[in-house]
Amino acid sequence: MNFTLGNKVVLVGTGAVGSSYAYALMNQGITDELVLVDLNEKKAKGDVMDLAHGLVYAPSAMNIQFGSYEDCKDAAVVVICAGAAQKPGETRLDLVHKNVSIFESIVGNIMESGFNGIFLIATNPVDILSYATWKFSGLPKERVIGSGTVLDSARFRYLLSKEFDTAPTSVHGYIIGEHGDSQLPVWSSANISGTPIASQLSEERKEEISSQVRNAAYQIIDSKGATYYGIAMGLARITRAILRNEHVILPVGALLEGENGHSDVYMGVPAVINRSGVKKIVELSLDDSEKEKLAQSVQTLKDVQALISKQFNQLR
Repeated sequence: MNFTLGNKVVLVGTGAVGSSYAYALMNQGITDELVLVDLNEKKAKGDVMDLAHGLVYAPSAMNIQFGSYEDCKDAAVVVICAGAAQKPGETRLDLVHKNVSIFESIVGNIMESGFNGIFLIATNPVDILSYATWKFSGLPKERVIGSGTVLDSARFRYLLSKEFDTAPTSVHGYIIGEHGDSQLPVWSSANISGTPIASQLSEERKEEISSQVRNAAYQIIDSKGATYYGIAMGLARITRAILRNEHVILPVGALLEGENGHSDVYMGVPAVINRSGVKKIVELSLDDSEKEKLAQSVQTLKDVQALISKQFNQLR
């Protein structure tokens, strides 16, 4: 990572997730330069104006502007929230093929600018698209990061905080694996300030909480059409960890190369995040059941990767 790049962030895609992320960045004073890029130029320019009008109340100065892929040249972080949404009657696999093709174009345009920073990917299916970004960009694996299970883990910690009537920041626990239906909670290491949680809950209650986490997105989408505030906060947290060189552990999408016995797959795992991106993956001690569920999640992702492998054949 080139430490001379400063803390400029370029956001590609200003839909509900992207614009919420931009709002979170401004509110938290995470960067002093934000460039918005979107095919819908009119909408993106409207976001720039709307955000700029709130700067007088922001915690720090910030330059917000509309731009193009050329602006990625000197960016420290490029965050991609662009992509197609799933339509009625469209399969998940249809969406995968469509968004991989979109990403091939987006990532190609970004790399042509001379970009040499860190990619942060939010578009779904995020694990597959993080893998695709790594392939298309040619960047080292540590500089391509997916949002992974940062949101799923936040939901997990929130629900446990309600269960035990304590602050969610005092609850420590991870959802790992696919950001999707095959994800798994690591109950064996979940704790509240060092006190194990698993033994205090029945198997039935643990399954209920796991199901609530897994199905939260479906419930929110049914209620309001999309989820965006929670993931925007998660993306902002990852961005802050990168720009401020925090060396903090967050459950992001990272490339496995032998960790927990798996390789060549992007998925949500706890990792140390700093100015270079993913410094290292933290291998959790999993019980036998968790190891089995993780293997199933890996296979789920690899099955999808195999179906889109033709799009990578000419790469690497």
